Amino acid sequence: MTRIIAGRFKGRRLAVPKGRDIRPTTDRMRERLFSMLTHARYPDMMGANVADLFAGTGALGLEALSRGAAHVTFAEKARGSLDCLRGNITSLGVREEVAVLPSDASKLPPARSRFDIIFMDPPYRMGLVRPTLDAIIIGGWLAEDGVIICELASDDATEPPDALEVVDDRSQGQQRILFLKQS
Repeated sequence: MTRIIAGRFKGRRLAVPKGRDIRPTTDRMRERLFSMLTHARYPDMMGANVADLFAGTGALGLEALSRGAAHVTFAEKARGSLDCLRGNITSLGVREEVAVLPSDASKLPPARSRFDIIFMDPPYRMGLVRPTLDAIIIGGWLAEDGVIICELASDDATEPPDALEVVDDRSQGQQRILFLKQS
C-alpha cells in the first residue's frame, strides 16, 4: 500500500499496478526525502513548479502537491503505470494542477517552463540516470536555483554531468538518493 504522508491529502491511498514492473518509492523514503527538502538550501515546496520523471504511480509528485506545490508535470511511458497515474490524479481531484507527459523521461523535449524541484526515479540498473540528467540540462528543465532528487540503486556509480553537482547523497538499504544542483 502506498499513501500520501502529509499535507492536504494526508492518509489518502494511491493505487499501485500489480506485478513487478513498478517499484514505488517507499513511504519511509518519501518521508525522509520530503523532510530533507525543508532545508533552506532547497526551493520552498509551497508554490513550487515540480516535475516527476519516471512517475509510476505519481507518489512523489502527488506528495509534493499535497504539501503545497503549485503544479506537477509527470513523465511516464509505461501504459500500465500511465493508467494507474491517471487514476490516482482523478481520485485526488487534481487534474487542473498537473500535466501528464506520456513519454520516455530519458528523452525529454525542450521544457515549456523550468522546474524548481525535479524528482526522477528511473528503473534501477538500466543506464537511465545519466541520459535523463543530460536531457534535463539540455532541455532547460531545471530552474536556476532548482534541485534534482534522483533515486537510484545504492550500488549505482553514475557520474552526474559537469553542469550538476551533488549536494547530498543518502542511502537506505537498496535505495540511494542524490540531491543535485547546477554547478
